[in-house]
Amino acid sequence: MPTDDRRLSTRSRANPGGMDVLSVLGTDVRPLRERKPPWFKVPAPGGQRYRELTQLIADENLHTVCREAACPNVGECWERGTATFMILGDTCTRRCGFCNVRTGKPTWSDPLEPARVARSIAKMGLRHAVITSVDRDDLPDYGAAAFVGVIRQVRAQAPRCKVEVLTPDFRGQEMPLAKVIAERPDVFNHNVEVVPRLYPVARRGSRFERSCRVLRNAKAIGGEDVTTKSGLMVGLGETHEEMVQAFAILREHGVQVLTVGQYLRPTERHLPVVRYWHPDEFAALEQAAYGLGFEHIAAGPLVRSSYHADQHVVQRRPGSGPLAAPA
Repeated sequence: MPTDDRRLSTRSRANPGGMDVLSVLGTDVRPLRERKPPWFKVPAPGGQRYRELTQLIADENLHTVCREAACPNVGECWERGTATFMILGDTCTRRCGFCNVRTGKPTWSDPLEPARVARSIAKMGLRHAVITSVDRDDLPDYGAAAFVGVIRQVRAQAPRCKVEVLTPDFRGQEMPLAKVIAERPDVFNHNVEVVPRLYPVARRGSRFERSCRVLRNAKAIGGEDVTTKSGLMVGLGETHEEMVQAFAILREHGVQVLTVGQYLRPTERHLPVVRYWHPDEFAALEQAAYGLGFEHIAAGPLVRSSYHADQHVVQRRPGSGPLAAPA
């Protein structure tokens, strides 16, 4: 039996390590197929801008987390002219119980990907671009060099565009993180995803404390040049008190921007939803987070980490939404 901490995992999403998840989540969970509360209704994607971006991304052979993770906001965001680019392929080396990205042994390796991503960002005219990736625990630097390459290419091809990176935890290694922060992304985002108690169920193989340390180190290295950001989900049995406690820990580690959204179960192979939080409960979380000193909070049923990300930090360029006003 291998003991290397970087071995690839083949565990089940819905029953990680053979665990009975209902012993943690409780037996009163929501069925996969049911009528969801009315606040989840969004227009189906298919507008002209959505079709244009679909073709552009396909032509450049790129991946987006919007499609790979089945984001409910894909229609709205793409119509607004923004997308979150996912680098390093579409296959993740981890298997989080909530995530819809495919898992396995990655084979993607494209040294020209950073240039193609930057070219697409320039063509789209974005003032704020979000770059994320699958976990690549199979790579010596866990994928840090690809983030460095994209930041440099965006600075060269779209110099007026702000860059937000949403990275993995790099297994807690400081050198890969330092390489990314040295490029001074405008925003460094790393999601803790769930409250600490739920890590054995939802993020087996990751650690809440390690993710917090990554965020603290990013702020320490980047200083005032880099805004730090993190996000969590609700819907897996956590309480209001547990969420606020997690917020407080993130503030203690220097996190400035926070996002909170509702978990939606992608398939029967993923963790079940325990309950759907009401918009008023999200408003209460937002109020509590502001009370802790966060600079910006986005909390709501359909909020995702990159949703309206351009509004989370001060922009140098005018305009409403991610598209800059014409010069």
